[in-house]
Amino acid sequence: MRKRADFLAANGGLRTTTPGFILLIRDRKDADTSMRVGFTVTKKIGGAVIRNRMKRRFRALAREIVPTKGLAGADHIMIGRAKGVERDFGLLRSELASALDRLRP
Repeated sequence: MRKRADFLAANGGLRTTTPGFILLIRDRKDADTSMRVGFTVTKKIGGAVIRNRMKRRFRALAREIVPTKGLAGADHIMIGRAKGVERDFGLLRSELASALDRLRP
């Protein structure tokens, strides 16, 4: 996802917080069953190198977990938090899986 309007619309959906990130999920309520994923990491987290590293980690997590545990026909947004930069990747993986389970209707 790249459009600002999609990110703003997801802000009105389901939300859960973990130490490494905030997960937003919004059901698009259309016939398309594809799962879309977006990432946001603000400048408060760090410089460009740190933000890009965090987004790469989020992309790897999303490729691995969202196809199996994500909600069909929904937008999934991961917002980076300061503790997510140095957090262990295995821990982030388990946090994303449990966050998706918590938000499942």
